[in-house]
Amino acid sequence: MTRFKHDILVIGSGAAGLTAALHLAPFAKVGVLSKGPLTAANTYYAQGGVAAVLDEGDSLEAHINDTLEAGDGLCREDAVRFTVENGPDAIRWLIKQGVGFTREVHDDGRREYHLTREGGHSHRRVIHAADATGLAISSTLIDKVRQQSNVSLFESRVAIDLITSQKLGQRGKQVFGAYVLNNETGEVEVHEARFVFLGTGGSSKTYLYTSNPDVATGDGIAMAWRAGCRVGNMEFNQFHPTCLYHPEARSFLITEAIRGEGGLLRLPSGERFMDRFHKMGELAPRDIVARAIDHEMKRLGVDCLYLDITHKPEAFIRSHFPTVFDRCKSLGINIAQEPIPIVPAAHYTCGGVLTDLNGRTDLGGLYAVGETAFTGLHGANRMASNSLLECMVFAIAASKDIHQQFDQGFTAPTVPDWDESQVTHSDEAVVISHNWDELRRFMWDYVGIVRTDKRLQRATHRINMLKQEILEYYNNFKVSNDLIELRNLVQVAELIVRCALSRQESRGLHYTLDYPDMLPEAKDTILVPGNYSSEAWARQAGVAPETSSSES
Repeated sequence: MTRFKHDILVIGSGAAGLTAALHLAPFAKVGVLSKGPLTAANTYYAQGGVAAVLDEGDSLEAHINDTLEAGDGLCREDAVRFTVENGPDAIRWLIKQGVGFTREVHDDGRREYHLTREGGHSHRRVIHAADATGLAISSTLIDKVRQQSNVSLFESRVAIDLITSQKLGQRGKQVFGAYVLNNETGEVEVHEARFVFLGTGGSSKTYLYTSNPDVATGDGIAMAWRAGCRVGNMEFNQFHPTCLYHPEARSFLITEAIRGEGGLLRLPSGERFMDRFHKMGELAPRDIVARAIDHEMKRLGVDCLYLDITHKPEAFIRSHFPTVFDRCKSLGINIAQEPIPIVPAAHYTCGGVLTDLNGRTDLGGLYAVGETAFTGLHGANRMASNSLLECMVFAIAASKDIHQQFDQGFTAPTVPDWDESQVTHSDEAVVISHNWDELRRFMWDYVGIVRTDKRLQRATHRINMLKQEILEYYNNFKVSNDLIELRNLVQVAELIVRCALSRQESRGLHYTLDYPDMLPEAKDTILVPGNYSSEAWARQAGVAPETSSSES
């Protein structure tokens, strides 16, 4: 069995993981895992930009207040303040790395970075690289990390489970690395490390329709939960209001910056409707816009609505949104002359693994940053373009925290090889694809933008059955990428539904017809491993499971 030893193992190659690797490399040997090529991360596909206070007319307090308002009473103010106050330095660090953010030339010849405005923001504070900001950040950081002699890159790898003191039969709660599947060879590798950094992104592939790439299967959240970490606020799944509706446009997002630059949402009749739902119209927070679109689609019985930017000059559209323009044009849609057909789609996981302001989790040596983590920044609804900011700010903070502990004494235990002696190759891969499809469909139907207890109970019943089927498959056959992801997705689905059942109110991204009002006191939904069983959860949901198993 192939074994690797690192000082720090970074799982994930998005903005969080690569930022951490670059800050850790000067003093430690770092291993970076990516499920595909290094570009296989949500960051690479991000269009809009990064929110930070960079303009003299803006203020830190304004950014803080906007974030708190968007979070619908559930943001943790210390996390919001920490993120916003460290935001400008994070942007300056990206510029220093060479990220080519868009500039504008003023009449007097001054060249300044162009700032756009997105939903929920009271000022223009979103710095961007046209409409391909994620590509610019990802490409720059990948180039930089490839130059680091202290960083080893492992592509086409998917982590199976964390190696913990509990798994090794030791006392305490400490991480020692991870078991990792090499998708090119089919071999399970051992990656030992004193510190493990989870930058694995969110879990939007739990849903049938999503703006996310295939890698967003909640791996870090599921692994941390199985390792004994608390998870919180998983009911808050952000559905991006505007994804391109076209049979050939798989997971293509239409950047919110189009609405920030004057784009209008319209019904098939051409009528505007957002002013009936919020005073900010098209620039209302995403949860409100997504629900409004969902409401109008169901009311009218139509498959999509429209985003209209045709009142802007074509030159303006081409220069500000070249990626969207070219992609739509390739599908026969000229967005300078006709509106864009759009639908909402699962986009962002606001909850995740509980961390402090240094990214520390409940497990010694384990850090979680970005969409994997629940820092309290987003509350019940993430404000646009705060996500990439969170990745950079908390990755830098976690790297500093690791550095401070790095010289302390540490004795690594003996980590056994991955045991495949009792499993065989499967000739029933259809079971995985069928379960994968079933899970994503019922999550979309029962745990989507608008929820009810009855729908959540139906999802509970199906999840219990799927968990048993997947566990049996996992215990009897060699692991594969699809099986690992399916195992993680059904675990994340369970966490989402249990959180949703626990929240008997409508707040932010969680809207239920059974409890349409907001409770006077805002409370987080925190799940603690070992404190509940699937059977107890199902009883709470009013569903008697066919089988049950305790979580640990």
